[in-house]
Amino acid sequence: MSASSQRIYFKLQRAAHALNKAADRILLEAARITAAQAAVMAVIIKDGPVTQKNIAEQLGLQEPALTTMANRLGKLGYVQRKRCPTDRRAWLLTLTPDGEKAFDDIRDPFAGINAMLDAQIDEQEMDALASALVRIIKTF
Repeated sequence: MSASSQRIYFKLQRAAHALNKAADRILLEAARITAAQAAVMAVIIKDGPVTQKNIAEQLGLQEPALTTMANRLGKLGYVQRKRCPTDRRAWLLTLTPDGEKAFDDIRDPFAGINAMLDAQIDEQEMDALASALVRIIKTF
């Protein structure tokens, strides 16, 4: 069967949309952040302090979209910006103590999202799906 006959593009879009809506609903309730904002915070935790440009590259985002997210996270008191000492045009982002708490607050809800996925996809299918998704990401 082909991607066209299986309507793979349509199914990927629907699955991503459903997953994003559910994750956003759960994370907004837990810590007032969206899944996309949580991804930004995860990069900051992993690499911080980190430039907005670096975060945008890691997440495949345009810098203006990241700036909007960083502004919202800043207004929530979760992210702090400071000038990069080696490039005065760049901003470094770090999590505040409130941001660290918010990120901790989403760990269990995110684990629940992953548990729902685990309930639908067995281990062998999960490995195949993960591999296929990586290939799709690299292709496009």
